[in-house]
Amino acid sequence: MTIIENKTFDTERALYGSDGVAVKNCAFDGPADGESALKESRNVQVESCFFNLRYPFWHDHNLRISGSEMTDKCRAALWYCEGVEIKDTKLHGIKALRECADAVITDCDIVSPEFGWSVRGCEMRDTTAESEYFMMRSTGLRFKNVKLKGKYSFQYIEDAVFENCEFDTKDAFWHAKDVVVRDSVVKGEYLAWYCENVTFENCTIIGTQPLCYCRGLRLINCAMIDTDLAFERSEVEADITTEVISIKNPLSGRISVPAVCEIIRDIPGADGEVVVTGPGRANICA
Repeated sequence: MTIIENKTFDTERALYGSDGVAVKNCAFDGPADGESALKESRNVQVESCFFNLRYPFWHDHNLRISGSEMTDKCRAALWYCEGVEIKDTKLHGIKALRECADAVITDCDIVSPEFGWSVRGCEMRDTTAESEYFMMRSTGLRFKNVKLKGKYSFQYIEDAVFENCEFDTKDAFWHAKDVVVRDSVVKGEYLAWYCENVTFENCTIIGTQPLCYCRGLRLINCAMIDTDLAFERSEVEADITTEVISIKNPLSGRISVPAVCEIIRDIPGADGEVVVTGPGRANICA
């Protein structure tokens, strides 16, 4: 493997088409403002590098990045790559991961609107993220110990498992399909509308009007805090451990809840069963 170390690159396609290189302690920055530094490369290891220019990794295969930084000027950093590992790295440019496959992201700091669109297979662990439209239309996601703050996250995703995560994000999981969220906290307005075959297990769900227009929805041993107008027009099986402000027009299934302020049924066909296991009217109504 060729080692490239302690250099600065700012020209267009500075290391284009590289095969079998280790790039260490290098900076991709400078007045020439060149793009696409490592485009169309393969078998690349990047360690402790600084990226301040656009589109450094496009159409790369077998790419390893560690201990590096991509600034807010390093936009669209990884597109169309396969076999990617990113560890202990700052990903701070917009659209940092798109149309990639088989990506593993560990111990990273992500600040990137429109991150992770149309990714096919992504493991993410011990990572923080701030993003809008995070992971939209991606498939095969496996997340553990991820903290996210944003908007419109995980829309149109399929085949995903999230464990021990903290998500503070409105309009999350819209149109999601075949998803499991386990041992996690999910906070935000309008959670998971129009989703299909989504399960929340041992989760805490916080925020107004969650889980509407769903099909095949399951909640197993979940707490719901500050939730009103929940389950509107949804097909749902739910075991809720906390008081709920209001439940509105569930279409079918069974919802078990210790107490609820209000059960609203004002349309025909809203036949979902609501079983109140506690005193009935929630203390939060007073």
